[in-house]
Amino acid sequence: MTPGGAAPGELINLGQLSIQYLIDGTATGGMGVFELTVPPGSPVPPPHSHTRNEECAYVLEGMLRYPVDGVVRDLQPGEWMHTPAGSVHHFSNPHNGTARALIILTPDIGAQYFRDVGAIITAGEPPDRAKLFDVMSRYGLVPAPPL
Repeated sequence: MTPGGAAPGELINLGQLSIQYLIDGTATGGMGVFELTVPPGSPVPPPHSHTRNEECAYVLEGMLRYPVDGVVRDLQPGEWMHTPAGSVHHFSNPHNGTARALIILTPDIGAQYFRDVGAIITAGEPPDRAKLFDVMSRYGLVPAPPL
């Protein structure tokens, strides 16, 4: 494990969402893989893009809404969607059951990003958007302009 890397089995909670890293790519600057759990109706991150990272979401259980550059899909188990670097995307779960997905990032942004976001989310209601956007920008994430 690298400084800020994921400990084996570590569960990172982001409000109602949870992240569990399976492959921490921060040691090599390579691919990272984590499991994302999204209960129905959970608050989720704002639409954003990654300046340096590609992302792929592969659904394991439930249904996950996953828009990329305006194309919206409700992904079911076994379905996936790719997000090229620079593409605006986000996810949500407006469905009845909990969704679980594997998220692959290359190169990985690392577990420390999610810990930093978690600290802001648990600090108060509602989360401080300026602090959240500051953390996002440090890791190469760019919030999308409001519609």
